[in-house]
Amino acid sequence: MTDVPRLVVAAPASGSGKTTVATGLMAAFAAAGLGVSGHKVGPDYIDPGYHRLATGRPGRNLDAYLCGPERVAPLFLHGARGADLAVVEGVMGLFDGAAGLGDLGSTAQVAALLRAPVVLVVDASAQSRSVAALVHGFASFDPGVRLAGVILNKVGSARHEELLREALDHCGVPVLGALHRAEAVAAPSRHLGLVPAAERRPEAVAAVAALADRVRAGVDLDAVLAVARSAPPLPGRPWEPPEAPAPAPAGPRPVVAVAGGPAFTFAYAEHAELLTAAGAEVVTFDPLRDERLPDGTAGLVVGGGFPEVYAPELSANAPLRAAVAAFTGPVAAECAGLLYLARELDGAPMCGVLDAAARMTERLTLGYRDAVAVGDSVLAAAGTRVRGHEFHRTALTPGAGAAPAWGLTRPVRRTEGFTTDHVHASYLHVHWAAEPSVARRFVERCAA
Repeated sequence: MTDVPRLVVAAPASGSGKTTVATGLMAAFAAAGLGVSGHKVGPDYIDPGYHRLATGRPGRNLDAYLCGPERVAPLFLHGARGADLAVVEGVMGLFDGAAGLGDLGSTAQVAALLRAPVVLVVDASAQSRSVAALVHGFASFDPGVRLAGVILNKVGSARHEELLREALDHCGVPVLGALHRAEAVAAPSRHLGLVPAAERRPEAVAAVAALADRVRAGVDLDAVLAVARSAPPLPGRPWEPPEAPAPAPAGPRPVVAVAGGPAFTFAYAEHAELLTAAGAEVVTFDPLRDERLPDGTAGLVVGGGFPEVYAPELSANAPLRAAVAAFTGPVAAECAGLLYLARELDGAPMCGVLDAAARMTERLTLGYRDAVAVGDSVLAAAGTRVRGHEFHRTALTPGAGAAPAWGLTRPVRRTEGFTTDHVHASYLHVHWAAEPSVARRFVERCAA
């Protein structure tokens, strides 16, 4: 049993202000001297970047669909190890899960798995007494989820706040705070949501500081902390990245170069931990600025991000593109990494590792996927089953010379991605903690 003070910040619907409140709470408590661990329900990569700015610790994802419900609590305990307080930001509405699969992947499911009290953030901008009916409905809908408090957001005036508090007086759920409208306080955003914190760090730092000030002024932090401390001890043990099954051969650990910098900001913290545990030395490089791969690179991992925003700069770094094109070691690429390996992106030359042309489109491709490895690759053995997430506005026109990476089995049946003798590239974002064998297999190929 592990005793970690914790709470889940949820909302009736997207756009209610979960990120505002959760990030502001993390930053305010961290500024007060607490060790705060930030977590995000679902596959989102961007919010955890702001959590990291707020707390000084890696932001962690908790996704019951990608990783399985049985891993949610262990991954939480792993990320929250040594923290005084853990704040979990929800996804969508409190009870919204993977389409057609009940509560799987929902904030409510994660809250129940963590035995964590829920603080509901309500957009009160267009209601007064009706807020009581809304909160009563969310409090009574699922007895396995404990609604421990409400924070009112987008409150119009002092009189509006008074009406809302009066309406909630007899609801049985305490009001922990109220945030009035403040359009000037916002994190930078664009076509797929917030701009990653690493892309515009000065603006992001200022936004997080402003959110902390807002929360500090409008929320009873002592009451919120009491809610978090009311969470019971959590059974189970923290997740640990499995070590390599056999002693590594004598000599240096194989260097796995991981793309980072503003263009490649999407990465689950556990991936680097899994690579390290499997025997690799993980070294980060920036494809926008570094003109060569790190010394001794034996494997290359290029994750997600926004290469379409940086296509001219990525294309202009011809020395690195040539180095990537000439690299013959194992390569694993996801989404943005897939585009970077293509021949071109919106007409700008990319690395040309894959004979494919990529372009931006108006169509958003979004959702969870079930997949099976079509054949053996540097990342997965044939038949390996994974769950992933797809999220992009691009399309690829493939050429020849590559086999598909995955056969999707849900929600539609189709093949996806590319594999060659040393490359595995796909739109699918996969959380390796659910299938640690992929990291071990990749490092083994690098060592070979």
